[in-house]
Amino acid sequence: MKRLLIPLLLLGGCAAYTPDPLATTPVERANPTPVSIDLAQPLDGNALATLVVLANPDLRAARARAGVADAQAFAARLLPDPTLSFGVSQVLAGPDPLLDLTSALGFDLNMLRTRGVRLAQARAAAQQVRLDLAWSEWQTAGQARLQAVRIIALERGVGLTAASRDMARSLLDRTTRAAGRGDLAADQVQTARLAAADAEVKARGTEKDLATARFELTRLLGLPPTAILRLAPMQDGDRPLDSARLFEIARTNRTDLRALEAGYAAQEAVVRKAVLDQFPTLGLSIGSSRDTSGNVIVGPSVDFTLPLWNRNRGGIAVERATRTALKAEYDARLFQTRAQIAAAVAGITIARRQRDAVLRDVPAARRYAEATRRAATRGDLSIATAETAEQAERDKQALLLQSEQDIAEQMIALELLTGTLREAWT
Repeated sequence: MKRLLIPLLLLGGCAAYTPDPLATTPVERANPTPVSIDLAQPLDGNALATLVVLANPDLRAARARAGVADAQAFAARLLPDPTLSFGVSQVLAGPDPLLDLTSALGFDLNMLRTRGVRLAQARAAAQQVRLDLAWSEWQTAGQARLQAVRIIALERGVGLTAASRDMARSLLDRTTRAAGRGDLAADQVQTARLAAADAEVKARGTEKDLATARFELTRLLGLPPTAILRLAPMQDGDRPLDSARLFEIARTNRTDLRALEAGYAAQEAVVRKAVLDQFPTLGLSIGSSRDTSGNVIVGPSVDFTLPLWNRNRGGIAVERATRTALKAEYDARLFQTRAQIAAAVAGITIARRQRDAVLRDVPAARRYAEATRRAATRGDLSIATAETAEQAERDKQALLLQSEQDIAEQMIALELLTGTLREAWT
């Protein structure tokens, strides 16, 4: 009875493994729809997304690095190699004539005991790497689509700002000549000069932004900066948006959330291994020896640690704290996702309202511009009056273009936040 008392007391102070699962329900994801790409036709958003996933240099490097996690999962399946020792000693003085021979074959039983949890941890870590890679691919594809939207809008904006610049230059030229004849005051020349300078800055800024967007798109696609891409216009109806429904879609489809869950599963395995490590580490050896008198001895030996003071309590505390931190990170990501989706839906709603207000004003501005131009052609109004009306229409068109660009970009941002294309929201 006394022989059993000490082991029972030692084991009674050991910690027990208690799982602490995340508050989430695994769901099945739909398979992606294949995309056919005709490079002879203008590229739409889905074609750009597919091309960038295949050709982006950073994503190709990330896929190569993902192979390391698969190799680590493979290594976790392997059994430990046994150890072999051999020794020889010679009698320097004495009657025994033989050499003293010793040998031992050892096995690390502790590695076998923790093999299951190490394999589970490695598999979950590899899954996390693959899901993180999928999230990077999704984000990069979304960036390519955003650049395409900006390019299309800026190409139209270049035409508007160029027309405004040409009109401002013409007005400045006429104003300068009229002031030279004494028909206009100098302050009107200064006003025309400032307007021409402002139009010039806007035109150059739009051209610069267009070049930057084109270079960024070619970089994402892994193409030379001189490559010319034909882009299809982005068209989308005003589908209703429900932030609560979109958040549930995000919880289902966002691969970064799935990656956090896989990382948490890996940490669960690490916690379990830390609990197992508190128990005695076992090593089995089978030894044989022949002494100098010729006696041959064979027998096993077992070595293990006694869990008296340490019992891996520090390691268990660290891994449990890490698990708690990962759970808090997961909850924080969910909270952030919900807030970002709600903000994006509100932003799109405001942008749509602003666009509709501009749309109501555009027809009247166009009719007024056309009427003043006809009147100026007949000589009933001055050319400056007609140009001012035309510029007012261009300003409305620029506001409309900006509103449409904002809506398109925020819709893509909402797709990125939900981890799902808008076609699958309903």
